[in-house]
Amino acid sequence: MVHKSELSQWLQTTLIFQGLSLEQLEPLVQISQLQKFQKGEMIFIQDSEATGFFVVQEGRVKVFKMASNGKEQIMHLLGGRDYFAEVPALDGKCFPASAIALEYTELIFFPRLAFLELLHQYPAIAINMLMSLATHSRKLAHMVEELSCKDVPQRLASYLLDLSDRDHQANIITLDVTKTQLAATLGTIPATLSRALYRLSSEGLIAINGAQIELLDRDRLQETSD
Repeated sequence: MVHKSELSQWLQTTLIFQGLSLEQLEPLVQISQLQKFQKGEMIFIQDSEATGFFVVQEGRVKVFKMASNGKEQIMHLLGGRDYFAEVPALDGKCFPASAIALEYTELIFFPRLAFLELLHQYPAIAINMLMSLATHSRKLAHMVEELSCKDVPQRLASYLLDLSDRDHQANIITLDVTKTQLAATLGTIPATLSRALYRLSSEGLIAINGAQIELLDRDRLQETSD
């Protein structure tokens, strides 16, 4: 847990607030609240009132939507320094999805009304939020493209390359979600995911050892993802 006296420095390391000075971050620290959730505890429910947004300080969060037929679509799997629910916090509409803690999780919560007041007072914070919204829009556009234009092996290859890139292009990556959760993230079912993993493995692109996956041929994996 980051002590409140050190929170300004920690917030500088997050994408949503990087570029702001310690002085500009101090008002944000003053309105922030630490919230703690146990594994499996709901953070908010789809269509409930959006009271603010969150930055993950510790733990992991799953943001997901439930279709009327009961099918789950995972929107985001989030870890330390990731942020979520900033869009409904700005437009005042309900949460468009649900969020649940995948393990013991600590979140920094920013109440909506207090945050909006700060945006009026500090333009630099507002500009950072615009950049955040632009990044969010790009991610959603990329997700739509992945789900609508690519088959499951392509989506899987893209996902594995993204995990590698986030770990400084490591050739060995660890899947920190279950097969069911990964399948839902990729918009498919576990059986189809298993076939996609087998295909990439049999073609010599990856080697699977439990939760660890070694990228054997990054160039061909990139070709598969395109």
